[in-house]
Amino acid sequence: MPQSRITLRQLEAFLATSDELSFAAAGERMGLTSSAVSQLVAELESVLGFRLFDRTTRRVNLSSAGRDFMASAESVLRYLRAAETTADDLRNRAAGIVRVGAPLILAATALPAAIRDYAKVMPKVVVRIRDTPVDALVERVASGDVDLAIGPNRPTAATVESLPAFDSPWVLWCSPGIALAKRKRVSWADLRSIPLVAAGRDHEMSVAQMRSSAPPDARIVPIDVVDNITTALGIAAHGLAATLAPQYVGVLAEAFGLTMRRVVDPETIRQVCVYRPVRRASSPAADGFLAYLLDWLRNWQHATGQTRAR
Repeated sequence: MPQSRITLRQLEAFLATSDELSFAAAGERMGLTSSAVSQLVAELESVLGFRLFDRTTRRVNLSSAGRDFMASAESVLRYLRAAETTADDLRNRAAGIVRVGAPLILAATALPAAIRDYAKVMPKVVVRIRDTPVDALVERVASGDVDLAIGPNRPTAATVESLPAFDSPWVLWCSPGIALAKRKRVSWADLRSIPLVAAGRDHEMSVAQMRSSAPPDARIVPIDVVDNITTALGIAAHGLAATLAPQYVGVLAEAFGLTMRRVVDPETIRQVCVYRPVRRASSPAADGFLAYLLDWLRNWQHATGQTRAR
């Protein structure tokens, strides 16, 4: 029996009639005439090769074969409705899996909080965090390893677009016990009097950029470079050195008991961006989370910045 000859409308007519035991009532439910429902059922019976209903002039009753066939018909429609619901969710950005690459600090602080908040409005969207070094963010988006990435501003290729999320000043994180902690702001020249530790290649390069833009008599050189920002924060927490890092690392820095001080004359700003593919089509779920994430990050940076300003 060629299954392709069975139509969904025929199955709907069969199930409606089996519920109502009346072609007229089934027609009202389906928005059809009783004769149209009867015709659909007759067509289905012709394809199946057996009668689904025993008909009299007054009643329509399920046949024995009809009762046996009902479970299969209900199963087909149940799976169809589930597929339609899934398609609606996907089309409306309400379901799917989104992989987001992020370096350590953002992967451990901002991103989990954003995912928690997004789950309240889009519970069927699953967002997975992929730990990614700063230098690999653009490459992983371009290769399709992740759907989106968030991190410091980096040059992009033609296949990746960079969308600014927020700006964060580079600041000094230090133990409250050192002399500079007693000042509200420090200058580049002040940093020459204390040991500094840089974290990772990204922070080392940023310190070098700041050093090149600082006044000639205020050039600074870190005494050490470690791989992870958490290591640098730990060193600073014990008063062995201070570290320069963006203000947004404060979620972790404050847990180490560190104090933040602005570095001025000049102040250096770090831009954080969200990266997305250009030539590869994004899923509706990824597009939806991207739009939410950009607004969420701006609000998060504003809220955390205001808190530290006080």
